[in-house]
Amino acid sequence: MKIRSVIFSMRPSQWVKNLFIFAALIFSQKFFDSVPLLNTAAAFLIFCILSGALYIFNDLLDIEEDKLHPKKSKRPIASAEIGKNQAISLFITLSIISLFMASWLNKYFFIAALTYFVLQLAYSIKLKHVVIVDVFIVTVGFIIRVVAGGLVIEVPISSWLLICTMLLALFLAMSKRRQEIVVLENVASNHRPILKEYSPYLLDQMIAVVTASTLITYCLYTISAETVEKFGTTKLVFTTPFVLYGIFRYLYLVHQKGKGDSPESLIIKDKPLLINILLWVGTVVFILYFY
Repeated sequence: MKIRSVIFSMRPSQWVKNLFIFAALIFSQKFFDSVPLLNTAAAFLIFCILSGALYIFNDLLDIEEDKLHPKKSKRPIASAEIGKNQAISLFITLSIISLFMASWLNKYFFIAALTYFVLQLAYSIKLKHVVIVDVFIVTVGFIIRVVAGGLVIEVPISSWLLICTMLLALFLAMSKRRQEIVVLENVASNHRPILKEYSPYLLDQMIAVVTASTLITYCLYTISAETVEKFGTTKLVFTTPFVLYGIFRYLYLVHQKGKGDSPESLIIKDKPLLINILLWVGTVVFILYFY
């Protein structure tokens, strides 16, 4: 068993999702405080290991379906680079290590990590086969990351931040489902059985609702009395164009370029989208810390 295969099975490209853990650090205005920063970085590392273990578990359950997928068939477990017994050992070992590290870091953070772990196990075993619930479970995973980031540095989480996270995650999850249906067409349900319950038209309607809700919620967040009082500025509203462009760019890539089945890769590989995200982060940091 090669180290490269083990790391690949943990899907490092997916670890970009764990960056949501840094949201609480940034919006608590503690980004340049060494202790909170180090604790958040440790929390990010723990979630990378934990999510990696869960991806291995998921690949074990989906091994037959993955063999039918043009890309997923190349994964180490589906291609037999890593045997089933080896994969089981890896899952158990990585899970124990990550949860032990979480308990050492912060007991409340440990509870969040354990909740995420149990929820993702339930998703892999059963909940990913329940229509609509499947995308909500994915969404809850993002929310737990944000909450965990707040717990590890012991700061309250804004309800606005949680709502924006929920809507954005729903947008990404539904866009991914849509793209899988379009790309795999008649064999989509062989790869992911729940896809037979969806159609591009249905998902387009759901995405439209979530898209509008995301933008409106973010705009309300930037100008709410709670936000203005907390940060002492009304200037966060000027970050709205970056959010709007990001949503439009992502929709363009999904509908016109046939992308979106791997949101984490798309965000990294599409330069305009990546630059836009970096500009949004930079603008938020400037307004909150230096303006």
